[in-house]
Amino acid sequence: MKKHIFTSESVTEGHPDKVADQISDAILDALIKEDPNSRVGCETLVNTGLVVVAGEITTKAYVDIAKIARKTVKEIGYTKHDYGFHYEDCGVITSIDEQSPDIAQGVDKSKKKKQGAGDQGLMFGYASNETPELMPLPIILAHKLAKRLAEVRKKEILKYLRPDGKSQVAVEYEDGQPKRLNTVIIAAQHDPGVSEAKVKKDIIQKVIKPVCKKWLTPETKFFINATGKFIKGGPPADCGLTGRKIIVDTYGGHGSHGGGCFSGKDPSKVDRSGSYMARYIAKNIVASGLADKCEVQIAYVIGIAEPISILVNTFNTGKIAEEEIKKVIRKVFDLTPEGIIDNLKLRRPIYKKTAAYGHFGRNDSDFTWEKIDKVNEIKKLAKIK
Repeated sequence: MKKHIFTSESVTEGHPDKVADQISDAILDALIKEDPNSRVGCETLVNTGLVVVAGEITTKAYVDIAKIARKTVKEIGYTKHDYGFHYEDCGVITSIDEQSPDIAQGVDKSKKKKQGAGDQGLMFGYASNETPELMPLPIILAHKLAKRLAEVRKKEILKYLRPDGKSQVAVEYEDGQPKRLNTVIIAAQHDPGVSEAKVKKDIIQKVIKPVCKKWLTPETKFFINATGKFIKGGPPADCGLTGRKIIVDTYGGHGSHGGGCFSGKDPSKVDRSGSYMARYIAKNIVASGLADKCEVQIAYVIGIAEPISILVNTFNTGKIAEEEIKKVIRKVFDLTPEGIIDNLKLRRPIYKKTAAYGHFGRNDSDFTWEKIDKVNEIKKLAKIK
């Protein structure tokens, strides 16, 4: 019997990097709502009392960036001045240019030319049958813990909690299958005056056990605020930047990552849309029974519509050869930027909610890349029952 431990982490919506991601995607949503063809590359930085929004935007729409940023900060929960970061009085600085015409000419569609990719790059999608979500168990549990941490704060079940927080889980596998939780780690920002013992007891009872009960054993180790306290948090404790949680956003370290982030980018940027399509493909491959695990790589050249390469890895779990799976993918899925955008309906204001608790493995009808509607077509082409 082969054993190993795999660890993944997540963060709450109040983590500084996720604050930045949500502001970037809230701005993107507002622009796409007014002008679905908006070209947006929007980066955000947050620090003590400060939000900086910079990037390139070409649009027919007008949005109040400062208002959107403050509304997002308020919704996350930075509503008390003693947090050191407050939606009403944080400064908002903007530095926005238009998209470079050198890029635009490669992306714009015309009668003679299909819409090209918005940049060069490589994107990965992954799926595994170890959970109902067809995701790795460690990242699913880490997201659920982070989301529960925010829930008990917002519902005032644990009134002393503050917006910042992190989760981490170490899952023990036997012969490739998850068996139990080896370790659960929670960092939960809290008000001063709350004892370390109370925070630990409450987090185990109100956060960890409701989420992880099935996977806990008497040997599972818990680390709650391992330094002893976590009072100062959020942007005053750690500068936040858009795109700095790309492994949290994807598969928790399982599979590969092309390096590009998602938030603040409209779907003409294949860093985002190509990654969504790669997940869509991998998930449908696994759901069809063609493989127990599947990783798909797609690569693009700026200004060119068709991908320059497709790679499939089933980690020796495939029912047919990987080259044959690749042929099936080519027949079933349109991998041009325009095809991806149209098929996944990506020109909609759906992005802010992707910016916390993961872009994949979510049961939400707006997350069209999570559909498994190509299973029958894949089975027919692959000639499997």
